Amino acid sequence: MSALIGPLGLNRDGTLEVPADFSRAGWYTGRPTPGEAGPAIIVAHRASRRGPGAFWKLPDVGPGQEIVVTRADGRRVRFTVDRVEQHRKAAFPTGAVYGPTPETALRLITCGGPFEPALGDHYRDNVIVFARMTGWAA
Repeated sequence: MSALIGPLGLNRDGTLEVPADFSRAGWYTGRPTPGEAGPAIIVAHRASRRGPGAFWKLPDVGPGQEIVVTRADGRRVRFTVDRVEQHRKAAFPTGAVYGPTPETALRLITCGGPFEPALGDHYRDNVIVFARMTGWAA
C-alpha cells in the first residue's frame, strides 16, 4: 500500500478533513509530523464508487508489520504496528488516537465495517492502526 500524502486541517464542524482525492492520504497538521514526539495522524479513504481508495488494504494490516512514511523533507520514518482496532464512528476513541503518547507514534485511520447506504453511503466504522516509531529508514 502506497499513497502520496498532503496536509489536512479541520472542517468547520471540528471534524478532521479527508482527502478530496481517494487515491491520496492526508496528514493532520494539528498533530506532530511523522517522526516527531507524539502521535502523527494520517487518514485516507478506503474506497469510492469508482473503486479502491488509498487505504483499501488498511484493515488487513496486522501487529508487527512495518510502515514507512516519507516526510516532506525526504527523511523516511519506520514504524511497527502494535495493534489494529475497529470502532463505530459514534464511539471513536478520540483520546487514544489524538492524545499524548510516551513514544513517537503513528495513527492510520480509514473507514471500515459494513457499508451503510442509510448513513449517506458511508461505512459504519473506522479502522485505526496504532504504530510506534522503530527508527529511520534508509
